[in-house]
Amino acid sequence: MNRRSFLTSAAALPALRPAFLPAQGPATGQPGKARLKPALCAYSFRQDLQSGKMTYEDLIRSCVAWNVDGLDMTVYWLPNTEAAWLHNLRRLAYRNGIEIYSIAIRTELTKPDQAARDAEVENIRKWVEVASMVGAGHIRVFGGTVPKTATEEQAAPWVVECLKRGAEIAGAKGIMLGLENHGGICTNASRILEMVKQVNSPWVGINLDTGNFRTKAFEQMEMCLPQAVNVQVKAEMIHEDGKAGPQDWDRVIKLIAGGGYKGYLSLEYEAKEPAATAVPRGLAQIRELCRKYSA
Repeated sequence: MNRRSFLTSAAALPALRPAFLPAQGPATGQPGKARLKPALCAYSFRQDLQSGKMTYEDLIRSCVAWNVDGLDMTVYWLPNTEAAWLHNLRRLAYRNGIEIYSIAIRTELTKPDQAARDAEVENIRKWVEVASMVGAGHIRVFGGTVPKTATEEQAAPWVVECLKRGAEIAGAKGIMLGLENHGGICTNASRILEMVKQVNSPWVGINLDTGNFRTKAFEQMEMCLPQAVNVQVKAEMIHEDGKAGPQDWDRVIKLIAGGGYKGYLSLEYEAKEPAATAVPRGLAQIRELCRKYSA
């Protein structure tokens, strides 16, 4: 092809491009259909990690054995946060084709005292550095409980303030913050959405836990999906009759896919059966459903 022909062909490309672009999704602007990937949440093995029976290195090797793509790394039992150890963990994950895509931390953003909220923001700063060192693009955060001396209406702006400041820190490293529906001020989808929208940052979304809503679970999950930046799948949930029972994963994941979600479905196992037997079986089911409902 000569230069004149190439320039003529290239000039036509912008006109053709819109025909090949997938339709835009909901409020997040995610294009097209769902793209779902199975992952393991470290919290599933909390007892073994706490006792030292299992290490984070073991979790990465387990992800390989169970054919999952990502590790959602709850940080509560890290042996340390020194760069050398974190970089070695990142290297191990890379060499095994596993992405440490998320870390999960504790935060309490509803504290009335300004100095206490400043400390929470500094805590986020610390874990942003850790996330950056292991290559994670997401951090799960909690809103916190509403103090007895305050109302939810008073506490919500405190959460928004902390998340705005946290978003500036995390965004500077290219890391998302996901506010989880973890009870307290984040009990109901309407309040979570209100706070996330008030933060108004591309670096803040919702860490959707499929087992944490106490009422109208499917309705509330659907409300959150346009802002979901990570999804943690539970083995159990509260059903319409108010009783706890097994999750219908086909129904849950079909709902998630219908919202156009793209990302990991992390199994966070908390049920009674030992994790050693329940988790591999659950991950196999989630992997098949990811295939079923992905584009």
